[in-house]
Amino acid sequence: MKSRHCGNQRKRSLVGACLAHALHDGYTDALYVFLPVWQAQFSLSYAALAVVRALYSGTMGGLQIPADRVLRSLSPRAALILSTILASTGLLIMALPFGFVGLCVGLVVAGIGSSIQHPCGSMLITASYGSASRHPLGIYNFSGDLGKAALPALGAVLLPIFAWQSVLGLMAVLGIVLSVALVPLTPASPLPRTAKTGAASGQGRGGFGILTAIGALDTATRMGYLLFLPFLIHGQGGDSATVGIALALLFIGGAFGKATCSRLGERLGVVGSVMVTEAATALLITATLFTPLTPTLILLPLLGIVLNGTSSVLYGTVPELSDGDTGRAFAVFYTSVIGSGGVAPILYGAIADHSTQTIGVMASAATAALIVPLVLTLRPHLSSSTAGPYGQAGFSRHRS
Repeated sequence: MKSRHCGNQRKRSLVGACLAHALHDGYTDALYVFLPVWQAQFSLSYAALAVVRALYSGTMGGLQIPADRVLRSLSPRAALILSTILASTGLLIMALPFGFVGLCVGLVVAGIGSSIQHPCGSMLITASYGSASRHPLGIYNFSGDLGKAALPALGAVLLPIFAWQSVLGLMAVLGIVLSVALVPLTPASPLPRTAKTGAASGQGRGGFGILTAIGALDTATRMGYLLFLPFLIHGQGGDSATVGIALALLFIGGAFGKATCSRLGERLGVVGSVMVTEAATALLITATLFTPLTPTLILLPLLGIVLNGTSSVLYGTVPELSDGDTGRAFAVFYTSVIGSGGVAPILYGAIADHSTQTIGVMASAATAALIVPLVLTLRPHLSSSTAGPYGQAGFSRHRS
């Protein structure tokens, strides 16, 4: 009976963390829908618009570690509800008639709220599932993509009908409703912060640095390719509608990859699965440079699977290499990933500006290829069960 109760609580915790993740990631990507409206209303240049957008993303990325440190004594229920209420409050401030200053203040407040969610939700799943958390973390990762698909679509449908302030207000109400729903789903007691999940030998710290670097490079590859994909499709004869289809195909494959590649990590191990997905990413990115439009569209869902799927394997490995403090490890990891996602398009864009678009795309493919030898250095820091058949212990068994 007790085991059944614990199982039900784990499932409720997973549902609560996934709902929060979907909402906050949906808020993040829904802001793109409002950028043209804000540009027209406040007479913003593209550079100014980028700075306005960075008020949210920079706050969210930069406060992951401080938020985890300050709020670690709170229960998951309190932390996730606080996170969601703050993000919703930010949207409400933006929707109220405070002008451009209100917009900027609201973006910062919303960013503060979303900075709490990632490490808290990840830590909740890790504490609930223990050593079996790899696949639940993959589901959590996938839930963010559902939010990224749903809320921007909702905004795009409603903006032609209602004022942008009303649409933001509606999204804020969704956040308030979710805050209430989180009460029965999430634990009311603080989580243990120091339980070891695998790196008990003390090797975890060095391994975590390698894992974080791999996560940053993986994100850089994804954001770099997304920067060039619309221009690549236009160059192959596609119009704006075809660009939308191409992005949808890539994102559909990406969502499927996030949901399934955590299982691949369980079968091949971390090293083997990352080698497979990153090598396939490099090859498929390169292939889209030389295929006509229709074959490119056929390749994009496959590319999406490996382009996004690696992240589920990496997120699932954070607890093992956390050196004890899993919440802080997730905060550091998310900071690195979000920061890389912001900087990488600028770097790849500069490469293309000083050479060609093809060189820019090849640079993103080369980044994926670079991860293949880098992940080999992660072997000594992983247990035999997660290193996979090509890890140290697994290699010894196969050789003997």
